[in-house]
Amino acid sequence: MRELLFETLMRALMITGFVMLMMVVVEYINVQNKNRWAEKLRRSPLTQILMATILGIIPGCMGTFAVVSLYTHRMIGLAAVVAAMIATSGDEAFVMFALFPGKALLLHGILFIIALLTGWIIYLFCKKEREPAGPQYGFEVHQEESCKCFDRSIILPQLKKITFERSLLLLATLVFLLLLALGVIGHEGWGWEKITLLAGSLFLLFVFLTVPEHFLKEHLYNHIIKKHLLRILLWSWGAFIVLYFVQTEQLLGTLVENNPYLILLAAVLIGIIPESGPHLVFVTLFSQQLIPFSILLASSIVQDGHGMLPVLAESRRDFFLIKGISVLIGLVIGTTLLFLGF
Repeated sequence: MRELLFETLMRALMITGFVMLMMVVVEYINVQNKNRWAEKLRRSPLTQILMATILGIIPGCMGTFAVVSLYTHRMIGLAAVVAAMIATSGDEAFVMFALFPGKALLLHGILFIIALLTGWIIYLFCKKEREPAGPQYGFEVHQEESCKCFDRSIILPQLKKITFERSLLLLATLVFLLLLALGVIGHEGWGWEKITLLAGSLFLLFVFLTVPEHFLKEHLYNHIIKKHLLRILLWSWGAFIVLYFVQTEQLLGTLVENNPYLILLAAVLIGIIPESGPHLVFVTLFSQQLIPFSILLASSIVQDGHGMLPVLAESRRDFFLIKGISVLIGLVIGTTLLFLGF
């Protein structure tokens, strides 16, 4: 049991580290330009959807984490998030390009088109997407105070009289860096994801060392850490523990080989799980030509790797709404293509 708790905690810490990095980067850039880029992004739903789809189609979960960060800060709408989640295949994308690169490229091209069309249709039929989300869009930009993020003259004085918040953030980042360097967190070896985490952690150290007290306390500690980070960590940890028992007890059962529509339904339902792992069974089956392309496409539409875990932590309602839309799209397209013999 100890090993289970430790392993799942380390995986949850990696997810939380990615989300932390994305949220700090967004907050840092946003404060620097007084929310001007957020205003431009909010006013262009097509730009939101296109940007989210491009981020989603990138293999891995970093793109979706960036989209979720923008969504939780109310800088993009529901349509953009749905587009990103339909476009993404999480870590499974790496396996696809390794096993069948040509068909993987075709699959991602189709996902890109479906995501764009779905996002735009949702925007057209969702009146709430057209309404202003409020002057701050989830960020706290204080016009009466200077929020300059880098001022050399205050760095040393701040470190000499270091506050509890700055000490905590610096210590947590250093511990995270140590766990990453020792291989406790992250995949084995030094792939691009682990290198990105390393570079991101160094950036966090730079931010925590140089930003003024107001920015650190109000924008980073009070807003990101206290409001978001703990919930994301706990929900991710809990989800990994539940998934462990589901997978080890084989509660999902064996798919019926001679009933493709049942396999399609299973692929869509398993796609609801916010995890990169259970969906690999369909990637493997397709690589061995045991299931048709339509089932793999339906699975890829619904599943989104770890991308939805932060949404689950922030809002269960939004999680099930986004997943419900993905399930509907996956079932409709998957059933249609399966009926046509694809």
